[in-house]
Amino acid sequence: MTVVGVASSTAEALRQARALRPDVILVDIGLGDEDGFDAARLLTQDGQRGSAEVIMISAGAETDYTELIAESPAAGFLAKSELSAREIDRILGHTP
Repeated sequence: MTVVGVASSTAEALRQARALRPDVILVDIGLGDEDGFDAARLLTQDGQRGSAEVIMISAGAETDYTELIAESPAAGFLAKSELSAREIDRILGHTP
């Protein structure tokens, strides 16, 4: 996998997603003053961003966010400690 961009705000993430058209967008649940779930919704609603899948990430445990993840448009969740190409592929259904 190749990282093609990094954003520190929702607005910047939207700009970069439109310009770079990544296959996958990792969105940190904790975006400082912003809400990662709101960012995920905007990224998936933005028709100019291409067909990227959104995966929520956090240093916290999935159980801390179970309901919010289920209600979000994200393809899934990864704890930062488990973040890897293999786990991203697993969430996207590319590996068993």
